[in-house]
Amino acid sequence: MENPSSERCINLFHCLNELNDHSLVEEIQRYLSSGSLSREELSPAQWSALVFVLLTSEGEIDVFDLKKYSTSEKGLLGLLPVVKTCRTALLSGCRITKKGCASLVSALKSNPSHLKELDLSYNQPEDSGVIVLSALMEDPQCRLETLSPELPAGQSPQPPGEVHCSLEQNKCCGITEEGCASLVTTLKSNPSHLKELDLSNNQPEDSGVKKLSALIEDPQCRLETLRLSGCGITEEGCASLVSALNSNPSHLKELDLSYNDLKDTGVEKLSVLLKDPQCRLETLRLSGCLVTKEGCASLVSALKSNPSHLKELDLSYNHPGDLGVRLLSAGLEDPHWRLEKLNWTSSPLFLV
Repeated sequence: MENPSSERCINLFHCLNELNDHSLVEEIQRYLSSGSLSREELSPAQWSALVFVLLTSEGEIDVFDLKKYSTSEKGLLGLLPVVKTCRTALLSGCRITKKGCASLVSALKSNPSHLKELDLSYNQPEDSGVIVLSALMEDPQCRLETLSPELPAGQSPQPPGEVHCSLEQNKCCGITEEGCASLVTTLKSNPSHLKELDLSNNQPEDSGVKKLSALIEDPQCRLETLRLSGCGITEEGCASLVSALNSNPSHLKELDLSYNDLKDTGVEKLSVLLKDPQCRLETLRLSGCLVTKEGCASLVSALKSNPSHLKELDLSYNHPGDLGVRLLSAGLEDPHWRLEKLNWTSSPLFLV
């Protein structure tokens, strides 16, 4: 589908309005009012009418959610003139591939400084799509702060131990070490704007995390939130990540390493990071990481050394045992701890 520019769409339908031909616009407005638009197969003319309606009736679009209008890549291509005017683009679960990513990047390059958040979760961009996206992020004018390329459509992560849990479910998500390498190369050339990166339920594994670590240790990196849940990370990748954060510890506030095989040895390395007075982590998620009482003891020791920043700790779906629970409970009595939410079962404990 040819993607008309926003100016062309507006000019076309202004001309039709002057000729008192409101039929297409009124048809689209009926679809919008009935909530049935996402189920309709639109013609190119109808896509143009929808672009016109959205650009002229809603003023500046702060948040654009593609699923309200379409759940297909074709819908994205038809609505690119709208996407490039918004600050937050929610494109989750719309079967977007490398082709859609390429068209998206081409459209955004004409206005790269506007978009702040891009959600491509539950799609299939794979490494090739991420490489295409990297071309946008290396533009010095790009001001993207949040990027979420996550699990593809039809997949849903489950915590270890739940019925029908299958590791295969989390191994079809598309982004591997190659995609991470491209992302890191790009962000190193323009590192200071991205605040949140979510690569959960992809396949970077330890080798990809090592490449991400090279970005994180860059003093120009301003990442505040890093989510790597279900990414095949072991103690080796955890060690690389901790080493990077030790070099540049003061920006990251949220780290999610849930559903990785960190085990106690990986948690012990994280505990070294938590002891650093420069560490500003406020949220640490380690759900389903095969942590036992030894790992709990390391965390408690670290929090006693540097208790003032961490506010949320998730150790659900682990194996702390009675001793681990006792150690954590004893730590909660420490008046210097700032924990507001501690979870060591499947239900969080909120602390007053």
